[in-house]
Amino acid sequence: MKLDEKTRTELEAAAFRRLVGHLRQRVDVQNIDLMNLAGFCRNCLSKWMKEESDERGLGLSIDDTRMEVYGMDFNTWKQLHQRDASPDQQKAFAAVAGDHAKHA
Repeated sequence: MKLDEKTRTELEAAAFRRLVGHLRQRVDVQNIDLMNLAGFCRNCLSKWMKEESDERGLGLSIDDTRMEVYGMDFNTWKQLHQRDASPDQQKAFAAVAGDHAKHA
């Protein structure tokens, strides 16, 4: 079955909202875990949303897009949920991070 562009976009948007909702619920999963396993994290999603906003001239800030992804202020999320990375997590991250080191 071939989807028309509107339906495909609607499905992609719905899937993205579900992913963001899932990540908001799974605060036990740290960004470094996501980076080590999948090569992206909540910060990457925020950055990608910001870049798309910029391409469309919408003027969203990185704080705006982080609010969309995290569901709260980024610094508040970090205070409530972010833990220090273990030496093993840091070692794994160093091996896979590449250009994403700034997102951890």
